[in-house]
Amino acid sequence: MAGNNQNNKELLQYAGLATQWLVMLGLSVWAGMAIDNRMNEHSRLFTIILPLLALSLSLWQLIRKFNKPKK
Repeated sequence: MAGNNQNNKELLQYAGLATQWLVMLGLSVWAGMAIDNRMNEHSRLFTIILPLLALSLSLWQLIRKFNKPKK
C-alpha cells in the first residue's frame, strides 16, 4: 500500500512537471511573437530566444532539484 502511494506521488510530480513545461514554453513563444510583432522584427529573434531561455531556466531548476539529497 505504501509503495503504491509513492508511485502515485512520483507520477503526479512528473505529470505536473510536464504540464509546467508545456505552459511555460507556450507562453514564452506567445510572448516572443508578441514582442516581435510590436517591434516589426522580421527575423523573429524574440520568438527563438525567449523559449530557449525558459527551457534553460527550467532545466537548471530540474537539475538543482534532483541533485538535492533525499530525506
